[in-house]
Parts: sequence; structure tokens; C-alpha cells
Amino acid sequence: MAEGELPTVARRRVRIAIREAREAIPLTQAQVAEEMEWSLSKVIRIENGDVSLSINDLRGLMTLLGIRDKARVESLLADARIAKTRKRAAWWEDARFRGNTSDDFRKFLEYEAEATELRSFNVYYVHGPLQTPEYAAALTGPWVDDGTDDSDGVFSQEKIDALVEIRRQRRDAMLRRTDPLKYYFLADQSVFMRPIGGLHIFIPQLEQIVRLAEDGLFQMRMLPFDLAQTIANNGSFELLTVDPLHPDREVMYRENGVEDQIVEQPAEIRRHRKRFNQLWQAAADESDTIAFVRERIKVLGSTSPSPRS
Repeated sequence: MAEGELPTVARRRVRIAIREAREAIPLTQAQVAEEMEWSLSKVIRIENGDVSLSINDLRGLMTLLGIRDKARVESLLADARIAKTRKRAAWWEDARFRGNTSDDFRKFLEYEAEATELRSFNVYYVHGPLQTPEYAAALTGPWVDDGTDDSDGVFSQEKIDALVEIRRQRRDAMLRRTDPLKYYFLADQSVFMRPIGGLHIFIPQLEQIVRLAEDGLFQMRMLPFDLAQTIANNGSFELLTVDPLHPDREVMYRENGVEDQIVEQPAEIRRHRKRFNQLWQAAADESDTIAFVRERIKVLGSTSPSPRS
């Protein structure tokens, strides 16, 4: 497990066990709420991972749901204790980040902090933790507004600054880990072709990708334009392996410019993982991809009279 011992994974094991036991009986969330004399919203928050269960509440709930195996009971009680423990405040809980990101995205950041593996499929731009501050700002800068309203897709400068800083924090957290994250970055060739922000921003961005790849932060493969295989048509997504005890229970995160979404439905995640694996095998390997990016840097540098100006 990653450094920091955040309660995310333990809380997730508890809520998945509760949900699966409830559905196996089966009982609805409303029926559980009635039997436990709780509000329906409390049951929903528990199963969504928004709140942690007290030990007494968990004991009563396990009795109701027929969870009686001694080893399983003790394991879930241990997880419940961990879930209520936190050594220190996480960086993403800072007020500037909470006010400028969605609940789902912050939950994703919490999962990422404890993940053992991260797989990112990107169609349009460089994956967040690999972005330079200038590139990150160029992605969101066109939507800046002098006000604070982002209801129409227009971001305040405060929000853009927060999003840029989040990308840096994610990368720094990965670099600090004593238990390295297995990080796989799969990108369409267009990611390396589109000079977002102009060449003075894009060339250093490509240089940073090469440097971080060669430093071992991640493995990178590219899907070339001439690839005969069909590319995924559902846009970019990220898959996290968050529970060493249940590596098959991954978490998926995706965004489409309108909303962020955490997905935990096993069938949907399995489809995306299968697609990622197929595309990863079909893509140019790591050495060929790095060679392509290096050549791209060379070509762009030669076409710009002042690429750093």
C-alpha cells in the first residue's frame, strides 16, 4: 500500500462488503434504513463512501445482513477502525482545492494516493501529472473569466491556478512515494502533435515527458495514426488499482468537460480494462514512443525560429 495510510481503501472494502451483502439478500437501501432506524440518506452516504461507520453501527449492520463469519467480521471491523483514522490532512483538502474541484475528483485523488497501479488512456492532451505548469494553464486559460462564475464552462483565474497546482501536487506525490506507483500512460499520437499553448510551451512539455519517462516515473506507449486497429471511442479515462487484497476491483475516473465521474461498476470497469490492455499491446512500445517524441521535439525546434521565446 502507498505511503500515508489514508483510510480510503479500508472504507471502500467496508462499503463494498455491505452493498454486496445487502444485494445478496436482497434488501433495498430503504429497507436497511428502516430496519436500522436510520435515514435513507445515511445508508446512501455509507455505500457511496461519503461517511465512515462507527464500530457499533457496523456490528448491527453486519448482523442484519447476515455477515457472521468470524474472520470476515474481524477483518471488516479492523477496516472500519482504519477508515476512521487519519494521520494528517491531505493536500487536496486545502480550501483552494475544495472550492475549485468536484467531490468525485477529490475522491479520485484520495484513491490515487493509495493506488498501486494507474493506467491512463489519453486522446486529446498530456495526462495531468505529466503536464508542465505552462501547458496546464494553456489547456484551461482560454476559458478564463474576470469573475468567479464557471457555470457556462468559463473558469475564474483562481480555479485555473488551483487546477494547475493540483497537477504539480499529483506529480510530486508520485515522485515522493517509497512504494513506487506502477504508472502506464497510453496516448493517441494526436497528444504529441497538437502544440497546445504554442511551441514555446509545447516543446518543453514534450521534453518533460521524455525526462520523466527516462527517470522511471511511468511507462509510455503511443497509438500511431496508421494503426489499423480501432481506437476506443469513449474518450480518455483512468483506471486505478486501489486494493491489494482485491486487485480486480479497480476504480475508473473520467471527465468529459462537463462533469467528473468516479465509476465503480465492475462490468463497466472490466470493459475499459480489457480495451486498455488491447490498445496497450497494439501501441508502439516504450522505446519507439520515446524516439517518436524526441524526433517531434527536433522537428518542432527546427521549424520555430525562437521556440523558447
